[in-house]
Amino acid sequence: LKTPTFDNWQWEDAEIMVLLQVMYTDLDFISTFNIELDVMQQFLYEVYRRYNNIPFHNFKHCFCVTQMMYGLIWLTDLRSKMDSIDLLIMLTSAVCHDLDHTGYNNAYQINARTELALRYNDISPLENHHCAVAFEILEKTESNIFRNLSTEQFKRIREGIIKCILATDMTRHTEILNKFKALLPVFDFSNKDHRDVLMMIMIKVSDISNEARPMDVAEPWLDCLLQEFFNQSDMEKLEGLPVTPFMDRDKVTKPSSQTGFIRFVLFPLFIELANLFPCLELGELKRFEEIHYVKNLKAKDTTGKTTVFRHLSVLRFWPILLPCLLSD
Repeated sequence: LKTPTFDNWQWEDAEIMVLLQVMYTDLDFISTFNIELDVMQQFLYEVYRRYNNIPFHNFKHCFCVTQMMYGLIWLTDLRSKMDSIDLLIMLTSAVCHDLDHTGYNNAYQINARTELALRYNDISPLENHHCAVAFEILEKTESNIFRNLSTEQFKRIREGIIKCILATDMTRHTEILNKFKALLPVFDFSNKDHRDVLMMIMIKVSDISNEARPMDVAEPWLDCLLQEFFNQSDMEKLEGLPVTPFMDRDKVTKPSSQTGFIRFVLFPLFIELANLFPCLELGELKRFEEIHYVKNLKAKDTTGKTTVFRHLSVLRFWPILLPCLLSD
């Protein structure tokens, strides 16, 4: 469960809820924060209920992001560097980060003038909604896993979860990454502002980490993502709204949807995180990046099948990290 090779496709939703509880137990959150098991289970059930049955941003995606966060916490030994309450914030943010996602992104919400866009004044409407739903669940006594904490502790947790979930709005990607890069030369785990930025980076890495998983796990996720994208572009065309270019089924292919994302989003984010944590040795990724290996992702093999995922399996972030995990 701590490794990136974990295959979420082999588990049913009921089993996934048990695995999420295992994570909270394994990180000592249950005992440290006096979380009753029936409350933990009710919380996870409410979370499950509030994820919609859509192709990508569903309960399984919630689990994958949380499982990656869980693995990173162990891999980077954050338990010795940060307070338990910060780790609780990070894991719970991952669990809640896409609650009640509609399957249509912020651009659609704003262009279509949806209820969410109107409610949140076009400012990260989805992410604000995810936060609101999370705290609706936590407002109920029977599902409030923080109910035994002090007022000050709850205030800190609420502030942290909101910061983390809002950080998953990709329009803020460059802003957050630049903040992190600026802090790296002087990064101090005792500095709250520094920790806050790291927590945002950690949930961002976890959120986009599918492309860092083994091919047989990652490729079905790309199929799910493209289906959700195509559903949105179809709706945009139907409603006469601007069509999001990278979602247009008439223009997008699997390789074209991934090459730019991997090169300009995934690589830079993971490499900067590795600069803080030496265990995340990305020398191989840097070498491939320098020789523009990604440009060859559109090559065809002899069967005519696009080899994008075969190449990505060589470029994987996690297999490079796996020896670090196994050496613990």
